[in-house]
Amino acid sequence: MNQESLETGDKSSGNQRRPKRGVPEGLFLRCPGCGATLYKKDVERNQNVCPECDHHFYISARDRITHLVDSDSFEEWFDNLRSVDPLAFVDRKSYKDRLVDERKRTKLNEAIVCGRAFVRGRPFVAAITDSAFSMGSMGSVVGEKLVRSIEKATELRLPLVIISASGGGARMQEGILSLMQMAKVSAALAKYDDAGGLYVSVLTNPTMGGVAASFASLGDITLAEPKALIGFAGPRTIWATVRLELPKGFQTSEFLLAHGFVDRIVHRRSLRDELANIFDYCRLKPKPSK
Repeated sequence: MNQESLETGDKSSGNQRRPKRGVPEGLFLRCPGCGATLYKKDVERNQNVCPECDHHFYISARDRITHLVDSDSFEEWFDNLRSVDPLAFVDRKSYKDRLVDERKRTKLNEAIVCGRAFVRGRPFVAAITDSAFSMGSMGSVVGEKLVRSIEKATELRLPLVIISASGGGARMQEGILSLMQMAKVSAALAKYDDAGGLYVSVLTNPTMGGVAASFASLGDITLAEPKALIGFAGPRTIWATVRLELPKGFQTSEFLLAHGFVDRIVHRRSLRDELANIFDYCRLKPKPSK
């Protein structure tokens, strides 16, 4: 067989060149922190944290629960509550249709998952927002589920942990009904505090807008994941409105820790131990079961 037949894959030679095989999509991802190309399965096994630089990728509320609480200990509450379209809001598409799309895409009924669980054998009430559903924004149902969870924590005398991941703040499609959730949830937290409750707020990337301006900033103890974006208006919004350059690292966990807004920065894999230690140190006596 001559060299020309090998190079061209001459059919007469019976040696057709095989088509070039590419790498299937979705196997690898690039870390925005260090630029490394990472095998996606390795990242997932590491709780969606870069093994090279510890960049914390997005993680769903369901996956957070799996990694955080004791196995099979999570009892979900209020999953039947769903948002409606009280203002018949329409932009490029109706809010009603957007809600249907979000539920199909995320397999969630809303941007928050609530319930009771155990961590290292310690009972607590958990509420975890998910930025995949409408950017984790707070509408009427998110506010209602939070208030009901806070009231249950008050009734059962259990610690409360809210893990915030909201880049959307208050949900504009619900107007004032969304904004009023800020006061509603804050009032429920005040009653919980008067009853002697322990509220641990965990801030993740991103925690912005009305969420950061209300319940996320009201924790007795405030923890944050490394390099999370935390604030009210984001850097791009501030620049677009007032043309102000922010200090380097402004609105990151590290900046807020240095300025007293955050009590401690906790790696995702260390959160289980951190919460268990906090619960032991600030010991609450659970309400005895009947």
